[in-house]
Amino acid sequence: MKYVNVESVEAGEILGKTVYSSNGTVLLSAGVELTVFMVNTLKRIGVTTLYIQDEAFKDVDTEDILDEATKRAIINEMSVTLEAVRSGKDWSPKKVALSIDKLLNDVLNGRELLVQLTDIRTQDNAQYVHAMNVCLLSSVIGLNMGLNYNQLKDLAVGALLHDIGKVGETPGTMPSSKLHHTWRGFEVIKNKREFSLLVAHTALQHHEHEDGSGVPRGIRGKDIHLFAKIVSAANIYDNLINGLSGSSMLPHEACEEMMAMSGTKLDRDILIEFNKSVSVYPNGTAVRLSTKETGVIVRQHRGLPGRPIIRVARGSTRYSLDVVEIDLAKQTTVFIEGVLT
Repeated sequence: MKYVNVESVEAGEILGKTVYSSNGTVLLSAGVELTVFMVNTLKRIGVTTLYIQDEAFKDVDTEDILDEATKRAIINEMSVTLEAVRSGKDWSPKKVALSIDKLLNDVLNGRELLVQLTDIRTQDNAQYVHAMNVCLLSSVIGLNMGLNYNQLKDLAVGALLHDIGKVGETPGTMPSSKLHHTWRGFEVIKNKREFSLLVAHTALQHHEHEDGSGVPRGIRGKDIHLFAKIVSAANIYDNLINGLSGSSMLPHEACEEMMAMSGTKLDRDILIEFNKSVSVYPNGTAVRLSTKETGVIVRQHRGLPGRPIIRVARGSTRYSLDVVEIDLAKQTTVFIEGVLT
């Protein structure tokens, strides 16, 4: 599969990954042949990137940590939970916890994989996919830091519900809305006795900064709970790559941006674990190398996210091409110069 901008997709191409609605049901299934109407509809509902099947890269796996059934369950549960909060109805911590158990089971089974946040977003499901992504990345970082299962579960619940206080807010309100939604989220979660108070504090503190410049209380350093620090990093990263904080960045650009926040907005030790956990160049991404060749990312190295394996075609004509794979972990003088969008 290839990971491409929706603007370059043509009718007749085959969809590589399923597109979900806001409640977790399938809008378009992987394997469907795209029509002009489908492509235009995807653009209209806010889809910007897609996975497309390609015969030359049919063996390229996106290496998703989460099973498709897990994704559907989490998106659906978030839809139900946030709608209940929005309408003032009761919601079920037990069902949220069950969806977290499914996610953590996938994370534990996929502990050798890097996180690739490439699920297709629409205007309707973006809020739920964001919550799922922050939860997934936070859980992987927590696992890498040696947290036990009970700790991981509290972290994961706090990450999934970190923005629950935003429910009912008007989009685009002034920055003080962060003060509102963190406190409101704390109040919503702490009233659910099924959850540890750490879950509520994770939602409360996820906008605090290492240097004390954050909200709502301006606490710093060791006064910020570890779970909130982890969720803060995951939240900022997903916001950066999906344009929730402005223009969207490519994963490697977002990672560089976050490294510049070390010691100010973000904890240095968390950033080290973050960089071990996330795929800087997701599988299927087309890149240009320092050799001036172009190719597609086909596999990753755990622990070396910036040095993936790239498949390129070499030859003078279309009839005399040799397909080779360049392992950047071994060919240390070759570098990725840019991502082809």
